[in-house]
Amino acid sequence: MIYMSKLSISSYDAMLDRVYSSVNVKPERHTRYEIPKLISYNEGGKTIITNFKQACEKLNRKPEELAKFLYKELGAGGNIDNERLILTGRFENEQINTVLNLYYKRYVICPVCGTPDTTLIKQKKIVYMKCLACGAESPVPEV
Repeated sequence: MIYMSKLSISSYDAMLDRVYSSVNVKPERHTRYEIPKLISYNEGGKTIITNFKQACEKLNRKPEELAKFLYKELGAGGNIDNERLILTGRFENEQINTVLNLYYKRYVICPVCGTPDTTLIKQKKIVYMKCLACGAESPVPEV
């Protein structure tokens, strides 16, 4: 009997790869979480993001935090209207989603273990990202 403590991780991964190749099944790795895509349209001089609240729920962030980041990065004002975010100015969907990806990398993904299971905590004047998976606390720039 082989015990896991005597195996190195690389040899264990090599054995898993051999097993998967023999049964013709590819393992799905890191597909548990997908960054939500914001859906927007332009109306006059405004951009309306229709699925803003759902995206915030999926990212586990307050709508005010994400909206503040979008305002700052896009150089626009706006307001939250129920499920939607209304931005002052015309922005393309691709541009908005690029900013969302930046937010995801800075404020959602744990820098230690790489999982998106994090929350933002403000202690005194410093904002920390606390990982619910590994317990790490990392300071992040204030939004």
